[in-house]
Amino acid sequence: MKRLILSVVGLLGLALTVPALGGGINLSGPHYNLNIIGVENPKNSTLTDSNRHTIFVPLNNKAETPTNIWLTPGPFTVCDGNGFTQAYDCSGAPISGKIGAVFQLPCNTNIATPDGCTDAAGNPLPPSEVLNYTVWLRALGAPGGNATMTLCAVDPTDPTVTLCNTGGWVQPLVAHSKKTFTNVTSSLTVLHGVCFNDGGVLNTCEDVSLFSDGLVDFSWQYQNTGLRLAQIRFYAQ
Repeated sequence: MKRLILSVVGLLGLALTVPALGGGINLSGPHYNLNIIGVENPKNSTLTDSNRHTIFVPLNNKAETPTNIWLTPGPFTVCDGNGFTQAYDCSGAPISGKIGAVFQLPCNTNIATPDGCTDAAGNPLPPSEVLNYTVWLRALGAPGGNATMTLCAVDPTDPTVTLCNTGGWVQPLVAHSKKTFTNVTSSLTVLHGVCFNDGGVLNTCEDVSLFSDGLVDFSWQYQNTGLRLAQIRFYAQ
């Protein structure tokens, strides 16, 4: 595996599409729907039933500490819908040392990255863990509620450092009257500007797809300030 020497830099002028507005609620066709719901009181029950399409998070995060929505490869599934307690994987087993919700989704081939959907050795990920899809998001609730979603991961060769998107790739969510969807495919399924060192030579900073290049512990860090509902749709292409 390539050894990471830098975390994630800001915008690098990469040729990727800036998120664009979707046509309100006019998006149509088969899709997977995920609702992230902000609540005042913590959920105490284990929310691991397989038919769930909801994740519960604090309505207001304390001390600038976001809620972790841990990401795992595979078909779209909410493995654990409780963002307040011990995290459980899709088999129902607790994930050691992890607090937060767990969401399963494929590596996304819709956004071209240098290494694509490959493991640390450059081998393609299994077909069950790969899909070409777009991601659309809208923030709902009383005007004024807002949140951010940030894609992060960890390099196992330096697990003390969490690598996160920065700048324009931190996805804002702001509740307003228009209720339009925004294309957030790139910001939520690609880690931007990861810099690698191969044999002491610094390579150009790259974009890394979900679950690729040997990175681990992918997550969305969800920082909430009063947003009641974030609705996310995943459309296979």
